[in-house]
Amino acid sequence: MDREWGSKPGSGGAASAQNEAIDRKERLRRLALETIDLAKDPYFMRNHLGSYECKLCLTLHKNEGSYLAHTQGKSHQTNLAQRAAREAKEAPPAPQPLQPQKRKGNVRKSVKIGRPGYRVTKQFDGESKQRSLLFQIEYPEIEFNAKPRHRFMSSYEQRVQSVDKRYQYLLFAAEPYDTIAFRVPSTEIDKTTPNKLFSNWDPDSKMFTLQIYFKTKAQETNKPQPPLQPIVQEFNSLNNLGPPHVLPMATQKYF
Repeated sequence: MDREWGSKPGSGGAASAQNEAIDRKERLRRLALETIDLAKDPYFMRNHLGSYECKLCLTLHKNEGSYLAHTQGKSHQTNLAQRAAREAKEAPPAPQPLQPQKRKGNVRKSVKIGRPGYRVTKQFDGESKQRSLLFQIEYPEIEFNAKPRHRFMSSYEQRVQSVDKRYQYLLFAAEPYDTIAFRVPSTEIDKTTPNKLFSNWDPDSKMFTLQIYFKTKAQETNKPQPPLQPIVQEFNSLNNLGPPHVLPMATQKYF
Protein backbone atom coordinates (compact mmCIF):
# COMPACT_ATOMS: atom_id res chain seq x y z
CA MET A 1 0.00 0.00 0.00
CA ASP A 2 1.40 3.32 -0.99
CA ARG A 3 1.83 6.07 1.57
CA GLU A 4 3.04 9.63 1.29
CA TRP A 5 6.73 10.30 1.68
CA GLY A 6 7.83 11.20 5.19
CA SER A 7 4.89 9.61 6.97
CA LYS A 8 5.16 6.70 9.36
CA PRO A 9 3.15 3.51 9.05
CA GLY A 10 -0.21 3.93 10.72
CA SER A 11 0.17 7.70 11.16
CA GLY A 12 -1.56 8.83 8.02
CA GLY A 13 -0.23 11.29 5.48
CA ALA A 14 1.71 14.52 6.20
CA ALA A 15 -0.47 17.55 6.91
CA SER A 16 -0.86 19.92 4.00
CA ALA A 17 -0.42 23.70 4.22
CA GLN A 18 -4.18 24.14 4.10
CA ASN A 19 -4.70 21.77 6.98
CA GLU A 20 -2.02 23.58 9.02
CA ALA A 21 -3.76 26.91 8.42
CA ILE A 22 -7.09 25.50 9.53
CA ASP A 23 -5.51 24.02 12.64
CA ARG A 24 -3.77 27.33 13.47
CA LYS A 25 -7.03 29.27 13.15
CA GLU A 26 -8.79 26.80 15.40
CA ARG A 27 -6.12 27.14 18.06
CA LEU A 28 -6.35 30.95 17.86
CA ARG A 29 -10.14 30.76 18.10
CA ARG A 30 -9.99 28.64 21.25
CA LEU A 31 -7.39 30.95 22.77
CA ALA A 32 -9.47 34.03 21.95
CA LEU A 33 -12.57 32.48 23.48
CA GLU A 34 -10.68 32.06 26.74
CA THR A 35 -9.15 35.55 26.88
CA ILE A 36 -11.46 37.96 25.00
CA ASP A 37 -14.85 39.22 26.20
CA LEU A 38 -16.95 39.98 23.12
CA ALA A 39 -19.35 42.10 25.18
CA LYS A 40 -16.57 44.66 25.58
CA ASP A 41 -15.39 44.58 21.96
CA PRO A 42 -16.52 47.85 20.27
CA TYR A 43 -16.14 46.36 16.77
CA PHE A 44 -18.17 43.17 17.32
CA MET A 45 -21.73 43.32 15.94
CA ARG A 46 -24.45 40.79 15.15
CA ASN A 47 -26.60 41.75 12.16
CA HIS A 48 -30.23 40.98 11.37
CA LEU A 49 -29.25 37.86 9.42
CA GLY A 50 -27.74 36.20 12.46
CA SER A 51 -24.16 36.47 11.25
CA TYR A 52 -21.40 38.52 12.85
CA GLU A 53 -19.61 41.60 11.52
CA CYS A 54 -16.38 43.38 12.27
CA LYS A 55 -17.21 47.10 12.13
CA LEU A 56 -13.54 47.97 11.86
CA CYS A 57 -12.66 45.76 8.90
CA LEU A 58 -16.21 45.44 7.45
CA THR A 59 -16.01 41.64 7.30
CA LEU A 60 -18.75 38.99 7.82
CA HIS A 61 -18.36 35.89 10.02
CA LYS A 62 -20.61 32.85 10.49
CA ASN A 63 -19.97 32.42 14.20
CA GLU A 64 -18.17 33.94 17.16
CA GLY A 65 -15.20 31.68 16.74
CA SER A 66 -14.68 32.88 13.20
CA TYR A 67 -14.81 36.50 14.37
CA LEU A 68 -12.36 35.84 17.18
CA ALA A 69 -9.96 34.16 14.79
CA HIS A 70 -10.26 37.23 12.57
CA THR A 71 -9.34 39.58 15.45
CA GLN A 72 -6.04 37.73 15.85
CA GLY A 73 -5.15 38.11 12.19
CA LYS A 74 -2.75 40.57 10.62
CA SER A 75 -5.43 42.59 8.80
CA HIS A 76 -7.44 43.33 11.95
CA GLN A 77 -4.33 44.20 13.98
CA THR A 78 -3.12 46.58 11.26
CA ASN A 79 -6.48 48.35 11.15
CA LEU A 80 -6.43 48.67 14.95
CA ALA A 81 -3.01 50.33 14.84
CA GLN A 82 -4.09 52.74 12.10
CA ARG A 83 -7.29 53.67 13.96
CA ALA A 84 -5.34 54.32 17.19
CA ALA A 85 -2.82 56.53 15.37
CA ARG A 86 -5.58 58.54 13.68
CA GLU A 87 -7.49 59.07 16.93
CA ALA A 88 -4.35 60.14 18.74
CA LYS A 89 -3.62 62.68 16.01
CA GLU A 90 -7.15 64.11 15.99
CA ALA A 91 -7.61 64.15 19.77
CA PRO A 92 -7.29 67.57 21.47
CA PRO A 93 -4.17 68.03 23.58
CA ALA A 94 -4.53 66.87 27.15
CA PRO A 95 -4.83 69.71 29.65
CA GLN A 96 -1.57 70.41 31.42
CA PRO A 97 -1.59 70.40 35.22
CA LEU A 98 -1.56 73.85 36.66
CA GLN A 99 1.86 74.83 37.85
CA PRO A 100 2.02 76.94 41.00
CA GLN A 101 2.96 80.42 39.97
CA LYS A 102 5.75 82.06 41.83
CA ARG A 103 4.56 85.12 43.55
CA LYS A 104 6.64 88.05 42.64
CA GLY A 105 7.66 90.25 45.47
CA ASN A 106 6.46 93.81 45.45
CA VAL A 107 9.55 95.56 44.18
CA ARG A 108 9.39 99.17 45.15
CA LYS A 109 10.49 101.54 42.42
CA SER A 110 9.69 104.82 44.12
CA VAL A 111 12.20 107.61 43.64
CA LYS A 112 14.25 108.23 46.75
CA ILE A 113 13.92 111.74 48.15
CA GLY A 114 16.84 111.70 50.57
CA ARG A 115 17.32 111.13 54.28
CA PRO A 116 14.65 112.01 56.86
CA GLY A 117 15.09 114.52 59.63
CA TYR A 118 15.79 113.10 63.08
CA ARG A 119 16.54 113.88 66.71
CA VAL A 120 18.46 111.55 69.03
CA THR A 121 18.51 112.14 72.80
CA LYS A 122 20.78 110.39 75.29
CA GLN A 123 19.03 109.57 78.59
CA PHE A 124 19.84 107.96 81.92
CA ASP A 125 17.49 106.15 84.30
CA GLY A 126 18.65 106.89 87.84
CA GLU A 127 16.51 104.14 89.36
CA SER A 128 17.68 101.26 87.18
CA LYS A 129 21.09 102.82 86.37
CA GLN A 130 20.43 102.12 82.69
CA ARG A 131 21.42 104.29 79.77
CA SER A 132 18.90 104.83 77.01
CA LEU A 133 18.57 106.50 73.62
CA LEU A 134 15.44 108.17 72.30
CA PHE A 135 15.13 108.32 68.50
CA GLN A 136 12.64 110.63 66.80
CA ILE A 137 12.55 110.25 63.02
CA GLU A 138 10.40 112.54 60.90
CA TYR A 139 8.82 111.25 57.66
CA PRO A 140 6.58 114.06 56.31
CA GLU A 141 6.46 112.57 52.78
CA ILE A 142 6.04 108.90 53.70
CA GLU A 143 3.97 106.78 51.31
CA PHE A 144 0.26 106.41 51.97
CA ASN A 145 -0.57 103.77 54.60
CA ALA A 146 3.12 102.96 55.02
CA LYS A 147 4.77 102.60 58.42
CA PRO A 148 8.45 103.04 59.27
CA ARG A 149 10.42 99.97 60.23
CA HIS A 150 13.55 99.42 62.26
CA ARG A 151 16.01 96.63 62.98
CA PHE A 152 19.28 96.02 64.79
CA MET A 153 22.35 94.96 62.84
CA SER A 154 25.69 93.68 64.07
CA SER A 155 28.92 95.28 62.96
CA TYR A 156 29.71 92.16 60.92
CA GLU A 157 26.59 92.53 58.77
CA GLN A 158 27.12 96.09 57.54
CA ARG A 159 29.46 96.97 54.66
CA VAL A 160 29.82 100.72 55.14
CA GLN A 161 32.38 100.92 57.94
CA SER A 162 35.13 98.64 59.14
CA VAL A 163 34.08 95.93 61.56
CA ASP A 164 34.19 96.97 65.21
CA LYS A 165 32.64 94.53 67.67
CA ARG A 166 32.19 97.30 70.25
CA TYR A 167 29.31 98.72 68.22
CA GLN A 168 26.08 97.66 66.56
CA TYR A 169 23.77 99.53 64.19
CA LEU A 170 20.15 100.58 64.45
CA LEU A 171 18.46 101.02 61.05
CA PHE A 172 15.32 102.97 60.14
CA ALA A 173 13.53 102.65 56.79
CA ALA A 174 10.41 104.10 55.18
CA GLU A 175 9.59 104.71 51.53
CA PRO A 176 10.48 106.92 49.71
CA TYR A 177 13.28 107.95 52.10
CA ASP A 178 16.79 106.57 52.20
CA THR A 179 17.51 104.03 54.92
CA ILE A 180 19.55 105.55 57.74
CA ALA A 181 21.54 103.80 60.47
CA PHE A 182 22.91 104.88 63.84
CA ARG A 183 26.01 103.35 65.41
CA VAL A 184 25.32 102.52 69.05
CA PRO A 185 27.18 100.48 71.70
CA SER A 186 27.02 96.71 71.28
CA THR A 187 25.72 96.42 74.84
CA GLU A 188 22.74 94.09 74.95
CA ILE A 189 19.40 95.84 74.48
CA ASP A 190 16.89 95.32 77.29
CA LYS A 191 13.95 93.70 75.50
CA THR A 192 12.45 91.79 78.43
CA THR A 193 11.76 94.47 81.02
CA PRO A 194 8.35 96.11 80.44
CA ASN A 195 8.41 99.59 78.88
CA LYS A 196 12.15 99.39 78.21
CA LEU A 197 11.71 98.98 74.45
CA PHE A 198 9.12 101.40 73.14
CA SER A 199 8.16 102.35 69.59
CA ASN A 200 5.33 104.48 68.22
CA TRP A 201 4.25 105.84 64.84
CA ASP A 202 2.14 108.99 64.81
CA PRO A 203 0.42 109.22 61.39
CA ASP A 204 -0.72 112.78 62.08
CA SER A 205 2.64 114.32 62.89
CA LYS A 206 4.49 111.78 60.70
CA MET A 207 6.90 111.12 63.57
CA PHE A 208 8.35 107.70 64.41
CA THR A 209 9.61 107.32 67.97
CA LEU A 210 11.81 104.54 69.33
CA GLN A 211 13.36 104.32 72.80
CA ILE A 212 15.88 101.65 73.74
CA TYR A 213 17.52 100.80 77.07
CA PHE A 214 20.92 99.16 77.43
CA LYS A 215 21.41 96.49 80.04
CA THR A 216 23.81 97.24 82.89
CA LYS A 217 26.88 95.19 83.74
CA ALA A 218 24.92 93.37 86.40
CA GLN A 219 22.28 92.42 83.82
CA GLU A 220 24.72 91.31 81.15
CA THR A 221 26.36 87.92 81.42
CA ASN A 222 29.19 87.48 78.93
CA LYS A 223 29.26 90.74 77.01
CA PRO A 224 31.88 93.50 77.62
CA GLN A 225 30.55 96.96 78.41
CA PRO A 226 31.45 99.61 75.77
CA PRO A 227 32.77 103.06 76.74
CA LEU A 228 30.30 105.32 78.49
CA GLN A 229 30.92 108.37 76.31
CA PRO A 230 27.84 109.39 74.28
CA ILE A 231 27.80 107.83 70.83
CA VAL A 232 24.95 109.93 69.50
CA GLN A 233 24.45 113.52 70.67
CA GLU A 234 21.19 115.43 70.84
CA PHE A 235 20.37 117.53 67.78
CA ASN A 236 18.12 120.57 67.91
CA SER A 237 17.33 120.61 64.19
CA LEU A 238 15.57 117.71 62.50
CA ASN A 239 17.31 118.63 59.27
CA ASN A 240 20.80 118.40 60.79
CA LEU A 241 22.39 115.19 59.54
CA GLY A 242 24.80 115.17 62.46
CA PRO A 243 28.23 113.60 62.89
CA PRO A 244 29.60 110.59 60.99
CA HIS A 245 27.90 108.21 63.44
CA VAL A 246 24.83 108.48 61.18
CA LEU A 247 25.34 106.15 58.24
CA PRO A 248 23.17 106.34 55.10
CA MET A 249 22.65 102.77 53.90
CA ALA A 250 20.11 103.23 51.13
CA THR A 251 22.24 101.26 48.67
CA GLN A 252 21.75 98.03 50.62
CA LYS A 253 18.47 96.26 51.21
CA TYR A 254 18.13 95.20 54.83
CA PHE A 255 14.36 94.84 55.12
